[in-house]
Amino acid sequence: MSAKIRYAVFPVAGKGTRFLPATKASPKEMLPVVDKPLIQYAVEEAIAAGATNLVFITGRNKRAIEDHFDVDPELELLLASKDKDELLDMVRNTVPPHVNCIYVRQGEPLGLGHAVLCARPVVGNQPFFVHLADDLIDAEESCLGQMARVFEAEGGSVLGVEEVPRTQTRQYGIIDAEPVAEGLRRLRGIVEKPKPEDAPSNLAVVGRYILTPRIFELLADTGAGAGGEIQLTDAIARLLAEEPVFGHEFNGLRFDCGSKLGYLEATVHYGLKHPELGPEFRQHLRDMAF
Repeated sequence: MSAKIRYAVFPVAGKGTRFLPATKASPKEMLPVVDKPLIQYAVEEAIAAGATNLVFITGRNKRAIEDHFDVDPELELLLASKDKDELLDMVRNTVPPHVNCIYVRQGEPLGLGHAVLCARPVVGNQPFFVHLADDLIDAEESCLGQMARVFEAEGGSVLGVEEVPRTQTRQYGIIDAEPVAEGLRRLRGIVEKPKPEDAPSNLAVVGRYILTPRIFELLADTGAGAGGEIQLTDAIARLLAEEPVFGHEFNGLRFDCGSKLGYLEATVHYGLKHPELGPEFRQHLRDMAF
């Protein structure tokens, strides 16, 4: 099995109900953080980590994602006619020419595990990334890039993890693991959304995975779990009985953009970093300070 990972899977079929009415007709993954939608940040991270095949697991009302990464000759012609070369270059390179976008429809909302299983006909017998766009991570080296180095060195599936307050374990898959090296742990177990008193640790999986193709067979044989859905966590729990699975405590700052507060925090963070808007935005925040 090649250690290089060329496929990235983006489960984007969710309804985004926490952001209604903004997401009634527009995918939550298209919510902008300053001037780029969440899914664009996700795609850029995967490409930086080496992915050349982007597999979007879509559902109803997700056409805007396809349109965003498609060629738009009319817009390009308009920008060219107005000599807006910088914007033209940005539009043309939303996805680099060497990268393929592939769209797979998830007919029923049967959970994250089912969404990943939908990618099987495309990914085949290759290791692959899974990236949840809700988790936006600002890192000097992309989170998936860090994890790819672990995968290449260790040869087993890798989950992005970070410590969370024990009171929040109900919101995550929580790992039970033993240290291997600084920031790296080998899993002994994983539990989906445990009560704080039942959680084996406070290390949570946060929307970044590298998985071996064996996961597909296990998902196909996994019944409905928590919430009546096919849980990726359940299949990973079975996978680690057969293969090593590692938790990587990534270097970077994560924003939970699946919550309104996390989304606002990300907007402020990236607004302050923006090369054009940053200085004026910072002054505006200072002027507003109470």
